[in-house]
Amino acid sequence: MTIYWIIAVCFIGGLTSLFLASMIFKEASSNLINNMVSLAVGTLLTTAFLEIIPHAMEESNNNYHDISFMVLIGILVFFILEKLLIWRHCHGPHCDKHAECEASSTQSHVNGKSSIIFIGDFFHNFVDGILIASAFLVNINLGIVTALSMMLHCLPQEMSTFSILLHSGVSKFKAYILNIASSIATLVGALLSFYILSVMEEFIPYVLALAASSMIYIAISDLIPGLHQKTEIKESIKQVLIICSGVVTIYIIHLFLH
Repeated sequence: MTIYWIIAVCFIGGLTSLFLASMIFKEASSNLINNMVSLAVGTLLTTAFLEIIPHAMEESNNNYHDISFMVLIGILVFFILEKLLIWRHCHGPHCDKHAECEASSTQSHVNGKSSIIFIGDFFHNFVDGILIASAFLVNINLGIVTALSMMLHCLPQEMSTFSILLHSGVSKFKAYILNIASSIATLVGALLSFYILSVMEEFIPYVLALAASSMIYIAISDLIPGLHQKTEIKESIKQVLIICSGVVTIYIIHLFLH
């Protein structure tokens, strides 16, 4: 039964995220993207601290020290991966990393940039699949909450990826194909994780800890710095309120599912 939940969530979540991202992209403004990023911050942090970390500790027989240490290790690993430009992805149409590449207009450079974007997005979605499957292996409720947080986070990511591909000279049809192909990586990662962790259940708490560290790192390192770029009092208050709405949303879901 669990495997069917994982397949359904990865398949529906990937297509829904891509569809909504492409639809919203047509009418997207910087304010809308910032609002979605603020919502993602609230949902990711709440899911990490309220759902995933407590479950990881329970699954490890309340081995708080090891789980906390694994969360720390995970954050450091993701930092190193980002430094090596493997983990880098953007959450808006204007990304400093990709902006450096836009000075050149040669076809080979365009192809190379779109390839790098695709590889980065594929890897990121693959890891998302691993994290979703590990959550479902604990229980269905945790898997649903984790998948929901991932989808809310992926919306601005898919919007930015779609935008960057188009600005790189890629046609709309090819941009859709590349996004669909990278979304399949979520299902691949989830299935591999399911079959491996099913026979190595002792590793599930530590994979959950890595999932939590991933969410914390993305929220604090990738999302929040972008929100700090707008310092107006009105904008700051709106960001805080939307982040809090994300926290409340996951908290209500937590109460309902438990």
